[in-house]
Order: sequence, then structure tokens, then C-alpha cells
Amino acid sequence: MIFSYSLPSKSSSSPRVTLWRRLRRIGAISLKSGIHVLPARDECIESFQWLAQEVQQAKGEALVMRVERFEGLADEEITELFRKARSEEYQEIEAQAIELEKSVNANTSLEERRSLLETLEKLRKQHTEIARVDFFDCPDGQRVITALNRVAQALSLSVSVAVEIPHTAIAQYRDKRWVTRPRPYVDRLACIWLIRRFINPSAEIRYSHEVAPDEVAFEMKDAFFGHCGNLCTFEVMAAAFGLNKPGMQAVGEIVHEIDLRDGQYARPETAGVDCGAILAWFCHSNLWTCSNGCRGEHC
Repeated sequence: MIFSYSLPSKSSSSPRVTLWRRLRRIGAISLKSGIHVLPARDECIESFQWLAQEVQQAKGEALVMRVERFEGLADEEITELFRKARSEEYQEIEAQAIELEKSVNANTSLEERRSLLETLEKLRKQHTEIARVDFFDCPDGQRVITALNRVAQALSLSVSVAVEIPHTAIAQYRDKRWVTRPRPYVDRLACIWLIRRFINPSAEIRYSHEVAPDEVAFEMKDAFFGHCGNLCTFEVMAAAFGLNKPGMQAVGEIVHEIDLRDGQYARPETAGVDCGAILAWFCHSNLWTCSNGCRGEHC
């Protein structure tokens, strides 16, 4: 897909700068004569269409067009241009990550570590933004993840201790009713998914600060399932029920990082899942009705 636009000659520089930033953010590459290119994918077409509307609102003209090929430019060459653009962006993050790693040592104070962790989080978010528009899997992306993981390990505020979680039979919990604190966020939302996906699809989840005698509490005071060592509740439950299925460790790492923010894991999916957790929390707090017939924020 190609995008071309022109703005009135007397217009201020603000719309031009805004459009340039937006084009960079959506991952477009520029060819000669002011032509901007994206792969012919639904999300890319939509991005160009939104930009065209912005140009028109600024009294300019915009063109969005699908092309079969560029004269004198093979598809492989265009793909390489996309990878080169992402490579340059990845390398900027990698250079900052290397400098960040050099600044960490045994004498780094707790306050300094917190500041460095904030910088690491910003770099991880930048990586996620680039990975989102890395349409052709630039190999530098994985190398940057490795560099960020090294920094995260160096900055980790918690000592990784091998925690032994007793094995629990799923069959003993199939008919149980579960309870956790009101306003669930990512760790408890993930636990609810685990319960309904692997233990009982129709399991009843109650939100309360009090636990009835026949209920299994999780992620709350004196709960049977809760944080253990440096593991979040989801990791504890997955280990307890022996859910060593493909992908569960990845989910656990994502949930762990969003919940604990200790820099132990640096996965590019974390930021997106974090946004989804915020949305789910909003739904629980404002839209959903609990088993007692009241809204989530009151039960």
C-alpha cells in the first residue's frame, strides 16, 4: 500500500511534523517522490486511511493506493528496506541498553536501581512499539530482547530462590467455589482464566474479603494460593496443578512482570497484555455483576 499527501504551502509546520511522526510510528518507509509504503495488511490500510482523513482535515490532499509492484524495485528489496528501518530503531535501543547495563554494579543503591528500572521499562515499551510494526521480523529484534533481559537480571531487586510448590490434584478442585478480593487485576484475572480453562469451565468466582468454609481463596490474606517467594499467584497455581503446557511459562512470565514489576522478565508482549488487563479490570469494576447481584466495585 502506498500513501502520498500534500499540505497547503501556507500551512504551519505542526501538521507536517505530526504526520511525519505518525508515519514513523506506524512503520511506513519512504521511497522517492514522497511515497510512503506499508504492507497490504488490514491494519496498515486502516492506518493510511486515518492519516488521509487527517490530511484532509488540514485542507490538504491525500492518496491511498494498492500497487502490484514498483518498477525497478523487487519485493525482496522492499522487504529489506523495512528490515533496515527497524534495524536502525532496534540498534538505538540496544545502544541505550548496553549503557544501562554498564551503569549497574554491586554498589548501585536501591534508589538508583529503581530509577534504572524505570529507564529499562521505557526501553521495553519502545521495543514493543517497534516490534508491533516489524512486519518482516528483523533479526535485530531478538538480539535487543536478549540485551534487555540481561539488564533486567542485573537490576532484579529480588533474589531468585528455588521455591518448591507441593503438587495438587486438579480433580480435588473441580467442584470447588473460589473467592478472591474485589477489583481483580492481572494476577487474579490470569488465575481466573487458569481455573476456568484447566480446572472447571463453569467455576463460580466470588469477590469478597471474607472466605466461606467451603471456598478456596486465592490472592488474598491467608489464601491457600498466593504469592510464594518471588512467584506470583498465577505461577504458584500453574506449578501446583502441574500445568506445564506449551506457552504456560510465557504467560506466567508476562503476568509476573505486570504484577511484580521487578524486571525479572522482558517480553515484548507485556505492554499489550498490560493494556488488556486494564480494560478487563475496568469491566470488572464498572460493568460486570457478581454472584450477589451487585456491581464489582461494591461486592
